[in-house]
Amino acid sequence: MQRAVFVLAGGRSSRMGRDKALLPFRGRPLVGHVATQARAVTDNITLVGDVSRYANLGYPVIPDLFPGSGPLAGIHAALARTHSEWNLILACDMPQVTAEFLVRLVARAEAGRAAAVIPVGPDGVTQPLCAVYHHQCASAVAHALENHIHKVTEGVATLDIDFWSVPHSHYFRNLNTPEEWAAYSNAAR
Repeated sequence: MQRAVFVLAGGRSSRMGRDKALLPFRGRPLVGHVATQARAVTDNITLVGDVSRYANLGYPVIPDLFPGSGPLAGIHAALARTHSEWNLILACDMPQVTAEFLVRLVARAEAGRAAAVIPVGPDGVTQPLCAVYHHQCASAVAHALENHIHKVTEGVATLDIDFWSVPHSHYFRNLNTPEEWAAYSNAAR
């Protein structure tokens, strides 16, 4: 089975006040840490975001085809350009995601019949930005964007989704404010 990883790095980071993808984490930008964890799935890793901002990070970079439309546009950009059957989509701001978890996530997608596998933590929150999508999902996501749907959960709602219940939600902890980043950085030392 062909696999690809796309790390979404193109957000505005408005609450953080600076680019979350480039926050320093364990000696490299946060997006690099997330990409390194995904390397256990495949070496076929691409960043989705501003080419001029992320080109020097050592990964191919593709821009959104629906600029300013949020993370759903990042998912679309990945699925519209992929040559792989299964595509792991990751937000760049999940420092606790692990290689082992990502391998299990992709294996579940490949073993199942659903068009996407989206984890659901014990809190009941779906995680469509740490999920696996079949390349055929591209047209449904494009259709949502063309109809001015920008919320990710609404944009993927028509897909045949395997909502995978996972016992821990720490993998999905994302960091949105300077205070959250400072607290996490201090605790991670």
